[in-house]
Amino acid sequence: MRGAQRSIQVCRNIRHALPALTLPSAHTSDCRSGPAMFIRCAMDRTMFCVVIALLSGGCDRMITPKHAQQLKDAEAKATSGDFDRAISLYESALEDRPSDAEVHYKLGLLYDDKMSDPLNALHHFKRYLAVAPNGARANDVKSFVKRDEVALLTSLSGDAVISRAEATRLRNENLSLRKDLDEARGRSHLATTESSPNEAKTKGHVTTKQTYVVAHGDTLASISRKFYKTSTRWKQILDANRDVIDNPKKLAAGQTLVIPGR
Repeated sequence: MRGAQRSIQVCRNIRHALPALTLPSAHTSDCRSGPAMFIRCAMDRTMFCVVIALLSGGCDRMITPKHAQQLKDAEAKATSGDFDRAISLYESALEDRPSDAEVHYKLGLLYDDKMSDPLNALHHFKRYLAVAPNGARANDVKSFVKRDEVALLTSLSGDAVISRAEATRLRNENLSLRKDLDEARGRSHLATTESSPNEAKTKGHVTTKQTYVVAHGDTLASISRKFYKTSTRWKQILDANRDVIDNPKKLAAGQTLVIPGR
């Protein structure tokens, strides 16, 4: 990186010095002393112009930043569905400009919605808030951080993702409501022991379900957010559709998924 910066500075110095350089002239007294000297002066003049052109063109390429092109390419890859390549390009752009809040925001969204990776999403969302605490997207990012922190904790519990998420939601809404609910469940259990097994089974499995047709670019996390306002219930959708989902990380556009009831 330091070597590149030195090269750029050299190019800038050359540009500043160009106006002061004297172009060899074919009309000086030495050049008019004979045909041989005239030809030599003309060749010196041509070589001088070629060297200046090469220096100028090379410096233009060196000074022109690649940051904008990387962002453009990353956006195109994300639009086409090549999320891994888009992430790689955005990460490369951050190497030259680590304080670019917008790039951190876009990486956070890619990791969150497309890759179902709350850990990396949290990193970039928090970097956004560190770089631009009062940015235009700060409020949205803060809510994303809270949601992904819950998603990360629940994902670490393996198969208990759904029950942990539901418990967290109930605790946040009202602790007393959870206590009342537990008591109601206890009374319901006592009542069902007096009813027939079939009747109890019927009552215990009354749920409402919806269907959803997968669109291009959809992920389990983004579908979960669309129906439940959170990306943490993606595994519930996966469990309900294991017979039609071959690759959870790459859904097929046009397939119909069952969305479990709330």
